[in-house]
Amino acid sequence: MTADANRLERPAAGSITSQFGRPPADYFTGLNAEQRQAVETTEGPLLVLAGAGTGKTRVLTTRIAHILTSRKARGSEILSVTFTNKAAREMKERIAKLVGASVEGMPWLGTFHSIGARLLRRHAELVDLKSDFTILDTDDQIRLIKQLLEVENIDEKRWPARQFAGMMDNWKNRGMLPKDISAAESGIYANGLGAKLYADYQARLKSLNAADFGDLLLECIRLFRENPGVLAEYHARFKYMLVDEYQDSNVAQYLWLRLLAQGKEASKANICVVGDDDQSIYGWRGAEVDNILRFEKDFPGAKVIKLERNYRSTANILKAASTLIAFNEGRLGKTLQTDVAEQGELVSVTSVWDSEEEARTVGEEIEQFQRAGDSLNSMAILVRASHQMRSFEERFITLGLNYRVIGGPRFYERKEIRDALAYLRLTAQPADDLAFERIINTPKRGLGDTTLKVLFDTARHQRVPLMSATRMLLETEELKPKQRTTLRELVGQFDNWAERSRSIPHFELAEQILDESGYTAMWQNDKSPDSPGRLENLKELVRSMEEFETLAGFLEHISLVMDRDTGEADDSVSIMTLHSAKGLEFNTVFLPGWEEGLFPSQRTMDESGRAGLEEERRLAYVGITRGRKRVRLSVAQNRRIHGLWQSAIPSRFLDELPADAVEVKDTGSSYGGYGYGGGTSARFNKADPFESVYETPGWQRARAQQGQRKGGGPLTIDGDLVARSVDLGGDSSAFTFGDRVFHLKFGYGAISGIEGNKLTIDFEKAGRKKVLDSFIKKG
Repeated sequence: MTADANRLERPAAGSITSQFGRPPADYFTGLNAEQRQAVETTEGPLLVLAGAGTGKTRVLTTRIAHILTSRKARGSEILSVTFTNKAAREMKERIAKLVGASVEGMPWLGTFHSIGARLLRRHAELVDLKSDFTILDTDDQIRLIKQLLEVENIDEKRWPARQFAGMMDNWKNRGMLPKDISAAESGIYANGLGAKLYADYQARLKSLNAADFGDLLLECIRLFRENPGVLAEYHARFKYMLVDEYQDSNVAQYLWLRLLAQGKEASKANICVVGDDDQSIYGWRGAEVDNILRFEKDFPGAKVIKLERNYRSTANILKAASTLIAFNEGRLGKTLQTDVAEQGELVSVTSVWDSEEEARTVGEEIEQFQRAGDSLNSMAILVRASHQMRSFEERFITLGLNYRVIGGPRFYERKEIRDALAYLRLTAQPADDLAFERIINTPKRGLGDTTLKVLFDTARHQRVPLMSATRMLLETEELKPKQRTTLRELVGQFDNWAERSRSIPHFELAEQILDESGYTAMWQNDKSPDSPGRLENLKELVRSMEEFETLAGFLEHISLVMDRDTGEADDSVSIMTLHSAKGLEFNTVFLPGWEEGLFPSQRTMDESGRAGLEEERRLAYVGITRGRKRVRLSVAQNRRIHGLWQSAIPSRFLDELPADAVEVKDTGSSYGGYGYGGGTSARFNKADPFESVYETPGWQRARAQQGQRKGGGPLTIDGDLVARSVDLGGDSSAFTFGDRVFHLKFGYGAISGIEGNKLTIDFEKAGRKKVLDSFIKKG
């Protein structure tokens, strides 16, 4: 072949990059065999099963570069979907470096919702909108729902608008229009008006020429289904489709993609999805791991390429993670490998007395690593629940260690904590006007701007604190009777709390203040995803008060803590939840709180059974694989709740780690030979795990069973400690009405209702609860 012929066959990018005076990048350089195969397999459906740290982003961007430079498609003929704007920007930058030119010619590279909005604006009239429609934020949604509730004479206090907003978001994530809502689901809200309110809400959006976030995909699905010609246009336009993080897609996103990929016969669709079924951790916000598990069924003949070569972690870390995740049944299966010659440090499991000792131990290790030359930026603490952060934050402040909280504010800067502290400050010091302003209408008390203006004007003119001004106005007629009654009740509450503060412990008083003020109920009625976390943070605040002798001493401590410099230093330890850590990596990772009920989360298992347990295990897998060189797990033997010590059971996940990749450490604080919490398997114990001061019948049975356990199976203590989390017997239940049963968390009770494998139980101490039958044992 002649030199001229070679020039003619050169990829399209060559002519572009030559204009900038540089040759095109050799984008295949450095790819391993599996990565290159994924890049070059351009025709037909392809599933790239990419494990943690295996270079999936590089595969995606290189694949797009390969399609462009080999002239298989122009930029406008490629649909590339990501989940975040940050990921989309990063992809564009990487592609530009590979092809040596701008990628602004790729209008269909972006997030699901940004591309959905682009599609809707092009065809707005077909979904009863105008092209300049408004996209509502959450506050606008709530305001609109409240208007609809008022029209229907529905009590918003009983049926909160935010709860209905969450229900509609769930319906839209599942691709459901108002006509698709079943009577059962509609009946959950406002005595069966759920579907009608949903229909009214959608009609109101049309009249306002508006759409909410969920509509950006839901209306696209309707557009495609009702207008085959429009769908055919995009079938012809998009020659290639690429999807990142496919394991995090919800039902609506799945339906949207399926419609766009149906232009050709399913077995010939040029769709490539990249994801990791072992890192699907967002089920609580609608993600469906089944989407990636059934890809081969959706697209017969699809090629599956597994990326198992990890470029992040040592062999021992990968072995621990791979062995743990293998206990999940709902997965496609892969085993991470590394090219690193040495095995690396063993994953350590440390047993400590309580959360305070856990924080001290972690702080000491961080200081040791820092003295050895490691930067604080290379270390992270990943917690299952945000309330765990408090003990670490306080310890680091004491040590003078710089830290940053990623994905949220620091503990004492959170809204719910600041609100609670304002109540406590005003109880201790009635002249605290800043605290008064913060809580006067939190929760809502029906005090409008006019009432508040009268309060503030009176305080300013009389030169007295707001609380004193309020007392004055209660004796006059400036305010309407309803507002006076509300303020009289509030002032009376603070007088009552101040009186009680002289006779009861301050942490008990704090709990009573939060309950009686309605503040706890406010978050209990709030149905947003973060409300359970806020309630846990409030419990942690009350628990932290037990360490101080008086309310004044506690408030002084808080003032000193919050007065510290909150600016983040360049070199800081990162503290975040496990959900926030996905996609990040650190040399050293600390994973505290590996205890039953905390991790795996009891609430998640109660709500979702086996599916919830498997998602918790995937979360543990994500946490372990964030570490490059070191992973440090810790389990507290005790948690102090409401002034009482409660024994903690080590997480079942510890039993699922490989013995030859793990070492057990003891801080020397075990009490009474309690060993490692009494719950982990024998390989984690240096002493008899049942040598305990707790000689209850349950512990005696557990001791008797010690010799019967084989293969590191789950420990049974006074019933099924490790719940099956799965219905093994179809729709029938092994229990009958009136059976006396035992639940590890709620204690003894009697069955009052049976629905398949779901039981309604009247517990003697916890009241009525609905639980899965796999979590209880006949008592």
